[in-house]
Amino acid sequence: MHKLMTDTPGKKLFILGNEAIARGALEAGVSFVTCYPGTPSSEIPLQFYQLTRETDIYFEYSVNEKVALEVGAGAAATGLRTLVTMKHVGVNVAADPLMTLAYVGVKGGMVIVTADDPSLFSSQNEQDNRYYARLSGLPMLEPTNIQELKDLTAQAFDLSETLGLPVFLRTTTRLNHMRGPVDLGPLKPVIGKMRFEKDPFSKVTVPAVSRKLHQVLLSRQEQALQASETGDTNQILGSGELGIVANGIAFNYVQDAVNDLDLGERTSLLKLAFSHPLPRDLCLKFLQQVDRVLVVEELEPIVEQELKALAQENGLGLSIRGKGVGGLSRLFEYNPALVRQAVADGFGLEYQAPEKIDASDIPDLPQRPPNLCPGCPHRATYHEVKQVYGQEAVYPTDIGCYTLGLLPPISMADFLICMGSSVSSACGFAQAAEQKVVAFIGDSTFFHSGLTGLVNAVHNRHNFTLVILDNGTTAMTGHQPHPGVDGQPLDWNRRRVSIEQAVRGLGVEDVHLIKPFAVKKSIDTIRATYQHQGVSVIISQEVCPLFAKATRTQKPKKPYFVDHDRCRNHRDCVRQLACPAIYVDEEKVRIDESMCVGCALCAQICTERAIRPMKTSAETETRNA
Repeated sequence: MHKLMTDTPGKKLFILGNEAIARGALEAGVSFVTCYPGTPSSEIPLQFYQLTRETDIYFEYSVNEKVALEVGAGAAATGLRTLVTMKHVGVNVAADPLMTLAYVGVKGGMVIVTADDPSLFSSQNEQDNRYYARLSGLPMLEPTNIQELKDLTAQAFDLSETLGLPVFLRTTTRLNHMRGPVDLGPLKPVIGKMRFEKDPFSKVTVPAVSRKLHQVLLSRQEQALQASETGDTNQILGSGELGIVANGIAFNYVQDAVNDLDLGERTSLLKLAFSHPLPRDLCLKFLQQVDRVLVVEELEPIVEQELKALAQENGLGLSIRGKGVGGLSRLFEYNPALVRQAVADGFGLEYQAPEKIDASDIPDLPQRPPNLCPGCPHRATYHEVKQVYGQEAVYPTDIGCYTLGLLPPISMADFLICMGSSVSSACGFAQAAEQKVVAFIGDSTFFHSGLTGLVNAVHNRHNFTLVILDNGTTAMTGHQPHPGVDGQPLDWNRRRVSIEQAVRGLGVEDVHLIKPFAVKKSIDTIRATYQHQGVSVIISQEVCPLFAKATRTQKPKKPYFVDHDRCRNHRDCVRQLACPAIYVDEEKVRIDESMCVGCALCAQICTERAIRPMKTSAETETRNA
């Protein structure tokens, strides 16, 4: 039995933050779950992917976030409790249906998880999705700890059904990936299907209907405001003259700072876990009981600005500060030391930060830049494309493991803005740039948002080559399935969609398949696209070695070693490939047997044929001596 199905109310379970969210949804009786995987949210849908084997909950990895929200909207309109998860930039993809779904509303509770990523641990920007709550007019809850991740998820479903609106649950990386004990509540039964009640003049958003629905949304916002004012989710703690306002993980740092600075009796804390609509009456009460205010919120000064406006409207002249105090910045995530210093600076306290440990006598840690894994087929594909198109071509890239093609010695990533942008931006480069254009996109990303760009390229007769890196999984976020995946090793009974058939169906006539570890043959195939006028597509097919190992879909191959009797130390293998398994020791190139997966890429580019598969460990030791 999956641990999240433990039906023992009152028991404590030590779990991950994302697991706590999943448990909260289970306790709320969630019946329908959709997502597109994206760090830091990926472990939430993983739980339901695993639970499909022992519950009646419907779960799908949708092709992108827009589709995930639209699929979920249909289920919620029918009356099922629905969870939709994505990372913060995924809400950009889902924004089109989101804005109008706020008008239409829901019948069954719908919770939309937006996992923000301050400090950009795994993202292309660090946008603050609290703005989406304000833009759409939807309520937003922001848990501050592991227990609230579970409890507020369950409450969000109740709130959604009470208001008839989707509800945002906003997290951040630090919350998603924290671990801690959670008190369990009772599980609710799963409802399989319900009858959809037709009401087209409330659910088909032609202008006449939407004009009416906008008024309904505004009235529901008033209800949401009352809920944020009267519940116990938002709280004033303490009665001191120094006011601190915080939300999310930063609230924990504020509590630590107050304790460390011995300010307990002097402070009043305003905890905003139901952050939108802002509880104006509660906030006004808070502002009236303090002399000055410090707002501690990661990323944008949203609450700070709203409190300043509220104070001005009510004739309050107290100081309200936030960004610019101490290290409080619009950049990156906060930490306890930064917040402690900001509290001291904000209230003019004498505070001496602990001296840092003198580490001047300790050598710097060796640098470990991110790198493609040993045996990653993307490395081979990049090498082969470079042999044909050279360094002067323009290489738009996309989001996935292969984005690491940015780094030397590969250096084949020139432009990236979002999922699917490689194909569409290649259209622009093909028209505007003098160079050849070769775009790279992964298999999962191609289904996510590459299809429409390719239609555009074919229709407008653009001239470039698209390389689809098909490694048989959504590798970057944890090996989730996508429409092109062979589901058999995963026991995932969904219909497989052929990338080649999809590409040909979109009108691409010049389509080539390569096996990237067959180097010479792949280079010859790629060369055939060089003079082609129009859109060429190369599908590079080779499974991710980590996925193959995890699913045991390939027999392990013998690792390789360097035969130093043949090696002339040209180091092409080091300079051109930068495989983590290859290293230089005592001026000799060596291969780490424990890392090598036997892909043979290095052996094929070695002009002396000095890299060979090992037969026994003893031979490897002899050859590497």
